[in-house]
Amino acid sequence: MSSYLKVSGTKVVDGDGKEVILRGAGLGGWMNMENFISGYPGCEFQIRNALAEVVGPIKSEFFFDKFLEYFFQEEDAKFFKSLGLNCIRLPFNYRHFEDDLNPRVLKEEGFRHLDRVIDLCAQQGIYTILDLHAAAGGQNAGWHCDAGTQIANFWLHKDFQDRTIWLWKELAKHYANNKWIAGYNPLNEPADPTHTTVIKFYDQVHDAIRSVDTSHIIFFDGNTYATDFSHFGDMHKKWQNTAYSIHDYSGYGFPASPEDYVSSDEQRQRMKKTYEKKREWMDQNGLCVWNGEWGPVYARRQYDGIATDSINERRYKVLKDQLAIYNQDRLSWSIWLYKDIGFQGMVYVSQETSYMVLLKDFLAKKHRLAVDAWGADTTQVQHIYQPLINHIAEEIPQENLNLYPFPVWKPSDRVGRLSRCILVAEYLVKEWAEHFRGKSEAELDEIAKSFKFENCLYRDGLNKILMDNAQMQSSS
Repeated sequence: MSSYLKVSGTKVVDGDGKEVILRGAGLGGWMNMENFISGYPGCEFQIRNALAEVVGPIKSEFFFDKFLEYFFQEEDAKFFKSLGLNCIRLPFNYRHFEDDLNPRVLKEEGFRHLDRVIDLCAQQGIYTILDLHAAAGGQNAGWHCDAGTQIANFWLHKDFQDRTIWLWKELAKHYANNKWIAGYNPLNEPADPTHTTVIKFYDQVHDAIRSVDTSHIIFFDGNTYATDFSHFGDMHKKWQNTAYSIHDYSGYGFPASPEDYVSSDEQRQRMKKTYEKKREWMDQNGLCVWNGEWGPVYARRQYDGIATDSINERRYKVLKDQLAIYNQDRLSWSIWLYKDIGFQGMVYVSQETSYMVLLKDFLAKKHRLAVDAWGADTTQVQHIYQPLINHIAEEIPQENLNLYPFPVWKPSDRVGRLSRCILVAEYLVKEWAEHFRGKSEAELDEIAKSFKFENCLYRDGLNKILMDNAQMQSSS
């Protein structure tokens, strides 16, 4: 690789000024584990602590290190490249590089797996984008911040922000000369209720990165889960070599869809209008847009039975129609996600593996209780929570119901997040960890191997759509 990628107007270009459209996926569930991706309740820090209590800290650390090793290897990179894709977004958790009880002391071992995967991708001609998915304190109220609370404390404590700026400077120093890194995504899905603190933070982290690295693109997410740039004003004039990231999930691609998706003119227009609203500020100012996350989730035969195939055919229609919109704009994008246990990934862990056999009944229970927020099917438990939703609606004045981040979180969503996905999930953490009691290192290694490429199945419908699209775009 002879040159860095850079932003030129609305485009990403190479050193010769030739447009490069980044098309790829996010490696979610790896260096930032997530409950629905990796198959556990609650947050990553909770299961790490629980497993250490059950098997001891040495065996626990061994298991999680092997998990990181097996989750993405050369075979994964080769398969990814074979689909005609050229970029992987690498989400990571700040805890790999810094401990809360030892802040601002860099953990050099955090670079080991990140360096390894960046190099594996480079060997296949795949760019990478580094994404801080979980920042100290939690930059939003999601499980993927690994904070275990509905309060985004990152915005309430300056020290969390300062530590993140320090970390990005360390990361930028480490990767400044790596030209296969397309750029840095400093903060995934910020949810700043003031709408202005996030812009001040971006200004500071931009300057910190630029003090040691003037070459890599910086990808800034919009506020409120990468959907809102309405308060950014003229700040883009201060920032060099920056692109702006939306996350463009369509409600039609999820179990709570308001109606079956049939690709009607009205449905496609509604989907396009939502997408265009998210990128409006960038279009008004002639700026570069990157879609950092998008894509449906998929039905699973063990839960959805004979309806599985028909549900997934509708989800593929959503996928195709979104791609058609993006292709019109020559948009760079990163679909969510590459690998999981069977809900959304391009490849997914086989039901016959040690991990899935060990946790089969527990995963079914977790699904029934709807303790994962992402794509939750609340059919079997809604009768439990509906009285609380009704109680709040009856007792709270209408003008006080829509707390930030409304409308991303409606009152019913808030009840679900706090009661199902935080409270009930917390009670399931120890139950998950107990499945590993008495396991030897050899057995833990075998369980971790479940996530190796050779033990995964392909989501053929999704992969064919992505590959056909890549071939069509490369020939156009």
